[in-house]
Amino acid sequence: MNFFEHQRAARGTTLKLVFLFAAAVVALVAAIDAAAVITMVYLSEDYGQLDPSSVLALVIVVTAITLLVIAGGMLFKTLSLRQGGSAVAAAVGAVPVDPTTTDPQLRRFVNIVEEMSLASGVPAPRLFVMPSEPGINAFAAGFTPADAAIAVTGGALAQLNRDELQGVIGHEFSHILNGDMRLNIRLIGLLSGILLIGMIGLRVLQFGGRGSDSKGALPFVAFAFAMMVLGYIGVFFANVIKAAVARQREWLADASAVQFTRQTAGLEGALKKIGGIPTGSRLRNSRNATEVSHMLFGEGTRRSFASLFATHPPLADRIKALNPGFNPAEIAELQQQYAQHAPDGLAEDVAAGFAPAGTALGRPTPAPAQTPASAQHTSPEQVVARAGTFTPADLKYGAALHARLPDDVRMLATQATTAPAAIIALLLAPPTEGLQARQLATVVEHLGPTQAREAAALADQMRGLAPELRLPVVALALPQIATHPRAEQDALITVLDALAHADARVTMFEYCVTRLVWNYVLDTNDPSRRSRVGNGSLNDVRPVATTLLAALAAAGGADQVTANRSLDGALHRLYGDTARAENPRRLSWQQTLDGGWAALDALDPRAKQALVEAMVEAVLHDGTVTAAEAELLRAACSLMHVPLPALLG
Repeated sequence: MNFFEHQRAARGTTLKLVFLFAAAVVALVAAIDAAAVITMVYLSEDYGQLDPSSVLALVIVVTAITLLVIAGGMLFKTLSLRQGGSAVAAAVGAVPVDPTTTDPQLRRFVNIVEEMSLASGVPAPRLFVMPSEPGINAFAAGFTPADAAIAVTGGALAQLNRDELQGVIGHEFSHILNGDMRLNIRLIGLLSGILLIGMIGLRVLQFGGRGSDSKGALPFVAFAFAMMVLGYIGVFFANVIKAAVARQREWLADASAVQFTRQTAGLEGALKKIGGIPTGSRLRNSRNATEVSHMLFGEGTRRSFASLFATHPPLADRIKALNPGFNPAEIAELQQQYAQHAPDGLAEDVAAGFAPAGTALGRPTPAPAQTPASAQHTSPEQVVARAGTFTPADLKYGAALHARLPDDVRMLATQATTAPAAIIALLLAPPTEGLQARQLATVVEHLGPTQAREAAALADQMRGLAPELRLPVVALALPQIATHPRAEQDALITVLDALAHADARVTMFEYCVTRLVWNYVLDTNDPSRRSRVGNGSLNDVRPVATTLLAALAAAGGADQVTANRSLDGALHRLYGDTARAENPRRLSWQQTLDGGWAALDALDPRAKQALVEAMVEAVLHDGTVTAAEAELLRAACSLMHVPLPALLG
């Protein structure tokens, strides 16, 4: 199942989930209506003379109130999490991790996540830690990769070695790439609405029945009791549904983590340590642990009715899936071993040669720069198969890119105060003919002199970066942009657009940078709406799709005849012909694309897959891939929320 099929499957899973919860709500409302009617009958002086219209009116009122309470609870919880991953992390008491930290455990965590981000083609998630949690656990939360957050426990950082932590983070990246995060947040909202019914009944029972011994008060107390019982029965069944969905997604995430790293030892070792240490994967101190239980790497709480409520497959079954020869007796041996000495992940890294003794940053020796797949050995179908995933070769390439970034550039890109300057510096012209001075004046006008000075100081170094390192700098800087107020984000977009147009000619790279930042800001400020799976048709976007394919065909720098052949090949793949849709307003290619990205992003997953294949056809048709083509292809896929690894060279 590829990325686009996962999107269709996720939409189907969501519809089934909504249906199941709707059925649970209907049953709950019917039961509360029945309790209300029974109460009315009890209060009536003459049971046989009840007015049917009065009964109907009561049912309508109680139904409306119950539905409003459930909807209100869902809406309140969903709105409280509308900022995505960071809001979920804050809800469980996790604290942000400084990407420039020098703490050995945190530094290793940051390096692993940034390398996976560069390998997979998604912006680096924001990182959090639950420092007071001794168990081994983690979760990914958010609506889109742009607002994603990954949180780990202090126990995971302390007790897992680099391979094991990488396996856990690979598991969480699977949730990001497979679209599980949006479903997980929806589950929190759905459960909150049903839970609110039981909570209201409990509060009425606690405060409404005090000192009320009269016969008249008894029915109201009984009704409140019924609401409480029915509400918690609804929560019981809702949790069963939640757990069943979560277990299925956990199997997929384990398999994906192995696919990403091409080794099972890391993930298997992490699971064994969970079974061996006294605290396991339980969250002891975090707020709202039960709410996020279905998001976690391992079971976060002890449960009664374990098989029904378990949000994860049994630990032994997960390990056996990775290693069929696993003997459960190993867990008992580890329990004895770890009862004497808790595992030390950093010490294991030093022993394995990941880092010299005394530093223990857990960063391996940088791999040599890997050359991504060449055009001659890549097809559109192969590219589609790689979307939303990455391979061990991509992971090595991501680690190599990360290692090649100058330390000062990476530090500036990953600090909130200097990340805008790092992006601005990529678009500054050489200090000739006064163009850079005019650009810097624009920066001063909108963002202030400090950002202008820092960008100017970085300009020469950024200009000297290898082409394949430029977009990685942007990818590392984007999460820091999200920490700024919306007004500053909009000012940065204005500045970047002005810098790109300063010489009256927008290059392909300038267009990619400005639109990636613009798209990221939109995603982070409205993640819920921006993460929806679309149902649009290719016929509805023919003019903008033709423009995009033409831009990709021209980005190769070949002569017009060759570019036209590439475009015709792409159009034939997408539409079965080579007819070119006209732009009635004769807009520039940039203007046409700017007006069409929303429609392209709203395509049905199958249509989006076909478009990506056509885009790759336009790039590969002439047998070569330029830096401009690779950058536009990855940027266009990102704008359509299709994560694409750096697989074209």
